Amino acid sequence: MAIVEIDREGSTPPYQQIAAWLRGQIESGAIAPDRPIPSKRTIMETWGVAGKTVDKAIDVLRAEGLVRTVRGMGIYVVER
Repeated sequence: MAIVEIDREGSTPPYQQIAAWLRGQIESGAIAPDRPIPSKRTIMETWGVAGKTVDKAIDVLRAEGLVRTVRGMGIYVVER
């Protein structure tokens, strides 16, 4: 998965940038249905952001119906 850097000078908040990147990975099939997205820790380390930022990005995807939480296992892409 190619990662783009956070544009910290731009008007789009980092959580929205991360949500957009993850959405693109899901829509392109790079992260397939019923497969996990990268872990919170992985996203934090890769993007250099705080856990709350990752939580907000995942909340956006959850609200869009793209992902669901599997307790004790992670966040998984929803079959469309």
